[in-house]
Amino acid sequence: MATSRRFFLSLLVLMVSACTKQAHTAPYINFSKVKSDSEPEATADPYIPPTRIPDQPIYTPTPSAPKLLPPLRTEDITYIVQWGDTLKSIAYQNNLLPQQIIDANEIANPSLIYTGQALLLPAPDIKDTGPGFKLIPDSELVHSPYTVRFHTVSYINNQSGYLKDYQEEVNGESQTGSEIVQRISEDYSINPRLLIALIEYQSQWVTTRSDKDNPYPLNHKEAGYEGLYRQLAWAADELNRGYYLWKVRGIGTWTMTDGINVPINATINAGSAGVQHLFSRLLPYKNWLSAVSEEGFFSTYSSLFGYPFDYTFSPLVPEGLTQPQLQLPFEDGVTWLFSGGPHGGWDTGSAWAALDFAPIPGDVGCSSSNAWVVAVADGIIVRSDHGAVVQSLDGDPYSQTGWSILYMHIETRDRVKTGSRIKAGDRIGHPSCEGGISTGTHLHIARRYNGEWIPADQDISFIMDGWVSQGLGFAYQGIMTRGEQVIRAEDTNTDYNHIQR
Repeated sequence: MATSRRFFLSLLVLMVSACTKQAHTAPYINFSKVKSDSEPEATADPYIPPTRIPDQPIYTPTPSAPKLLPPLRTEDITYIVQWGDTLKSIAYQNNLLPQQIIDANEIANPSLIYTGQALLLPAPDIKDTGPGFKLIPDSELVHSPYTVRFHTVSYINNQSGYLKDYQEEVNGESQTGSEIVQRISEDYSINPRLLIALIEYQSQWVTTRSDKDNPYPLNHKEAGYEGLYRQLAWAADELNRGYYLWKVRGIGTWTMTDGINVPINATINAGSAGVQHLFSRLLPYKNWLSAVSEEGFFSTYSSLFGYPFDYTFSPLVPEGLTQPQLQLPFEDGVTWLFSGGPHGGWDTGSAWAALDFAPIPGDVGCSSSNAWVVAVADGIIVRSDHGAVVQSLDGDPYSQTGWSILYMHIETRDRVKTGSRIKAGDRIGHPSCEGGISTGTHLHIARRYNGEWIPADQDISFIMDGWVSQGLGFAYQGIMTRGEQVIRAEDTNTDYNHIQR
């Protein structure tokens, strides 16, 4: 892990005084004493991990060993448009802004690009390497174990700002500001403290009532992203994108809103990379430098929650971690379709943690299905709403600790209840299109460990009943193998994507 508790570097300019609003210190959690049928406690026992000595000056963690990053592109290239490409996706994959591609190719209608079209991609404008200052530990980006005793709704409701009174209709349901923060945190597996600090940094909605009529509280001013829910969903996805791309060495520069590219400092950690990436999507170069400095977002976070590295939980994913034994998520003798290979656990920015399965016939859109999704292992249902069912596999009622499984697009009808203790093979509910975006009835299933999305195409193989997932380099494309048997993901009913227990 990037963050180490054993090392210290330079004295921060920022000092936490006695009047600092440290509303919640890092909680001590003795997981061996957590009762499996208990609810999260409302108290927070003071706990100061060994990142610093109480009442002593705060030191930043030392830089991590440099990470090998992709080489920087310094010349113009020609790109051939692939199926599913958009100008935005091409631009972001090549460290450009869409307008730079439009200008270089004199494109009259940006919506009318076509598969096979050749596009000139100009060389990016590259500045000096970005700062190496660590903003947060990895465990403060993901919905990690140190969030178990943090109560999002209570915290926000105890503040004086507009956020506690905010209300918005989300998919036909009225939700408060605190409920929206909690929902985004659970959906994307992003730390609620991080989301709250971002809202405060961008709009001051947590502590003041200023700018309350702003439809873009995170200042992502793009049509279709009005309101707190869509702003936070976009931000959570971008935080995940920076975090998980950094972990797999999939990105080498941040592209600012003014088109300037900044090579990433190779010694930051994944959590800091996620925050740096998000602000690169929001700010021009000079403003970005300020936001990712000690006096920027870090200062805002510290004023709300104290020193972020007091919440270090490391390692989130221990070296040598192996997956528990899992079965396929459908009943014995019933044939399903392997309809989607490795892709985002939630939205497009998270790790490719998910696989898709569809009941036969599998090509009739969002039709009602009487097929059953079943549990892949023993555990406790810790969430059942908005099309999502989350199961904790380690005996406690928390999705943030140990292994958890997300079953997505589960119909409301017959859906298992929160708090249910279930065995492998017990019924979860029916596949559907509920929750998220779906063009056909199916099950989306993904794994997390300590809140981190676990890819289905990397070192910790996604194995169910001996079937092993493999990715083919593109989202949704993949195969599953069991001995000499091989099936390939396809979103229709074919001869080569049938699977059963």
